[in-house]
Amino acid sequence: MRAWLVAMLITAPIWAQDQKPKTPPPPKQQEVQEPPEEDESFKPKVYEFNPLKAQDDVNIGNEYFKKHNYRAAFSRYDEATKWNPGMAEAYLKLGEAAEKMKDKDAARKAYLKYIELAPTTKDAERLKKTWGGKS
Repeated sequence: MRAWLVAMLITAPIWAQDQKPKTPPPPKQQEVQEPPEEDESFKPKVYEFNPLKAQDDVNIGNEYFKKHNYRAAFSRYDEATKWNPGMAEAYLKLGEAAEKMKDKDAARKAYLKYIELAPTTKDAERLKKTWGGKS
């Protein structure tokens, strides 16, 4: 029995060397590709002409405006102008919301665009006198 114990003690270090975990080979060099973006909220929004979406944004903006949430209304009117850049009503409402927020530069810009799109309306005449514009 003693011989067996001596044999185990002598061969144990050799046996332990064989049991070391082998490291995997290095990965092959491949072209690194980024995984596809899964979160849609990080993708930039693409605006295409969509008058229905623009009208929806104006209607929602009107609700915010009635509740005196001018920042949210401004945001919705701004969205509407991106969906339909020729929508004069959206620019008028955008100017009104900007005016309520005391942002005179944004109001002037919106009103001038409104005057450009609808020069013959009563609002355009009033705004020309107040905010300037072509006569």
